[in-house]
Amino acid sequence: MSSGKCDFCEKVVVFGRNIRHKHSGRWERKAPKTSRQFRPNVQSKKMIIDGKRQKVNICTKCIKTQMKNFILAN
Repeated sequence: MSSGKCDFCEKVVVFGRNIRHKHSGRWERKAPKTSRQFRPNVQSKKMIIDGKRQKVNICTKCIKTQMKNFILAN
């Protein structure tokens, strides 16, 4: 499994809060809040970089961008 960091855009895991009940009024202040993680969709891919085939951790957004640049270049 690849690490949670993209080698191209430096996207990493971000931490936040999860509120279990989104009701209005006084109950919203009493609603239990738990910590959660927002993980980037990082894949391990073999790509040609500087003429060499390297294994990199890359997020799916960067894969999409790389494919667009590759298609436009050809």
